[in-house]
Amino acid sequence: MSTTLSTPATTAAMQDVPLWRPALTLFVVLSLVTGLAYPLVVTGVAQSVFPTQANGSLIVQGGKAVGSALIGQAFADPGHFWSRPSATGPMPYNAANSAGSNLAPTAPALTEAVKARVDALRAADPGNTAPVPVDLVTASASGLDPHVSRAAADYQAARVARVRGLPLARVQALVDQHTEGRALGFIGEPRVNVLELNLALDALAPAAAR
Repeated sequence: MSTTLSTPATTAAMQDVPLWRPALTLFVVLSLVTGLAYPLVVTGVAQSVFPTQANGSLIVQGGKAVGSALIGQAFADPGHFWSRPSATGPMPYNAANSAGSNLAPTAPALTEAVKARVDALRAADPGNTAPVPVDLVTASASGLDPHVSRAAADYQAARVARVRGLPLARVQALVDQHTEGRALGFIGEPRVNVLELNLALDALAPAAAR
């Protein structure tokens, strides 16, 4: 068995090879593939197959975007359905700062916040003695929920109908129309997109600006 030993001449020849060339070539190729070709392909497919979702699921009225079907909004007047509380800062439903309250279930601050929200719901609808759905008085981990449970929508229907001077059955019919079922028929629970429901209400019977 023969053994090939490096000679000074071989070592010198290896040192003369410009090692930066393959590194630069690989850098350019990967930059073109991952930084240009891949984003263009993904963007093109998204815009062709899912244009609404790719552009933020925006809700447009009169040629103007009024919100997103994916991001909740704050409604305070009794003539609108109220959204789930949001703990994002410095304002509710801040998509740039998704966060929960990080309060423990036994935290006094959480107890006080929930009590204040229950009191606000009772004050807006004194005749409603039904139990308050939990999602109307507690914030989620994201603080951006655009939906409330069907129970939360039903709880508010009588108040909205009274304030707007609409038959309760008409408001409940709108809630039915905007109730989304379980994903794939078995994942999650039925839910109502609050912004879409309120926009439908405003189209039916305009209310005071919120």
